[in-house]
Amino acid sequence: MDLKHISEIERAAHHGRGEMLRLGIGLLFIVGVMFYAAMRGGGGEGSLILVMAAMVGGYMAMNIGANDVANNVGPAVGSKAMSLAGALVIAAVFEAAGALIAGGEVVGTIRSGIIDPELITDSDTFVWIMLAALLAGALWLNIATAVGAPVSTTHSIVGAVLGAGIAAEGTGIVAWATMGNIVASWVISPLLGGVFAAAFLYLVKRSITYQPDMAAAARRMVPMLVGLMAWTFGTYLILKGLNRVWTVGFGEAAVYGLLIAVPVFFLTKRSMNGRGMQLANTKQSVNRLFTVPLIAAAALLSFAHGSNDVANAIGPLAAIVDVVSSSGVMHSSAPIPTWVMMVGALGIALGLALFGPRLIRTVGSEITELDQMRAYCIAMAATLTVIVASQLGLPVSSTHIAVGGVFGVGFLREYLKSNYDRMLAEIKAHHPEGDLAAIEAFVARFEKASIDEKGAMLRDLKQRSKKAEDPAHFSKVERKGLRKVYRRELVKRSQLLRIAAAWVITVPASALMAAMLFFMIRGMMLP
Repeated sequence: MDLKHISEIERAAHHGRGEMLRLGIGLLFIVGVMFYAAMRGGGGEGSLILVMAAMVGGYMAMNIGANDVANNVGPAVGSKAMSLAGALVIAAVFEAAGALIAGGEVVGTIRSGIIDPELITDSDTFVWIMLAALLAGALWLNIATAVGAPVSTTHSIVGAVLGAGIAAEGTGIVAWATMGNIVASWVISPLLGGVFAAAFLYLVKRSITYQPDMAAAARRMVPMLVGLMAWTFGTYLILKGLNRVWTVGFGEAAVYGLLIAVPVFFLTKRSMNGRGMQLANTKQSVNRLFTVPLIAAAALLSFAHGSNDVANAIGPLAAIVDVVSSSGVMHSSAPIPTWVMMVGALGIALGLALFGPRLIRTVGSEITELDQMRAYCIAMAATLTVIVASQLGLPVSSTHIAVGGVFGVGFLREYLKSNYDRMLAEIKAHHPEGDLAAIEAFVARFEKASIDEKGAMLRDLKQRSKKAEDPAHFSKVERKGLRKVYRRELVKRSQLLRIAAAWVITVPASALMAAMLFFMIRGMMLP
């Protein structure tokens, strides 16, 4: 055995030790949750159910952290605004804080009205439905994380409740109108996220990077963009992150968000003016201006996510705890004990730290190349889409919005690149064959011109010149092939197909697993 093979074996063994360590830490957390639940249960069959539910709730929370949180910090990591380690720390702290501070005092026992609890025959059946749904949702998230597909945790648990409910009481128990909204969100969420992200990126390009003096344009535009970000995020945080501890309407939230944005605008403007001539006339220099706003955005998105999506882990668990503690009485809503909130908060943070890096890399760097300006546009799209959709009553998924924003940025880059290539080909076509010096001089002036000047140069060129043969002598088929290869380098179609497929099958897959698990649990619990 040569030295190369020995080194490969050592690397594989080191990777295996890391995987075992992560699994071991995760198991210790779940075992700890089980012991604590057993101490609170007081013995008997109810105690066994409580221990099982707490175990599955902790497992679900870890899977939410491993999969869903990547959407909040992935673009910031992919753009190099923060390191992976820094993102894990920030996200873990703010996810846990959001869950504990603003996670809510009451969570409905049936997620999103998917099934009618009044049609459930007895409390035991209800507990089995919730337990099967929780386990199925967690298993599906685990599978999606293993294959590197960011999916909606809400859709996972909703599909699981649907499947278990049908298995228990038939299709009549299902609220099909709500399911129709969920199906609609598969299309609405990524499209809206992609459109908003692409629109913001085009705004940034036209107002800053397409300008001859990028430094002057940045000093003029960046304070407004950061102020707009503060306004949007302030409104979003009040509406979605603090809605369970501070309930206000959209108008009030927008006013409070504006009050936050005004000082942020002036502070940013003062900081930009203080830089003086230190800001270089380069895209890299402009990119660095968005680093701090992106770090703040990742923290705020994590806080809002922790306050909302913790219910996906502890909502069914809280319902089971309520039924067990009240001796089988089913209430329309379940107060959440502090220890249940802690299971959700710590599980999300731990799952992110142990298993989150893979999905963070997928969202941040494996779909399209991101820089700070592109990541800014994705963060803006993630918040603005939720605000707009909630006011219009449109069903959306935060996961689908964020990933759709990444694809929207990538596809806009493809369009702009191909459009620029077409303009260069048109420039070459309007010069005599072999007149390379004139072509190079025109291209040099063209690249330095503003977007409006470029249009004027092209119109003038068409008026003064006649079409000539392409000096590079590429055939139409060859040019089409080159554009196709170049386009695939900007957005990975394999990721698009894999993620879209995972989104479509999330509800039916989790529903099928929940139905099977319900029959298994019922078979184990019946005498």
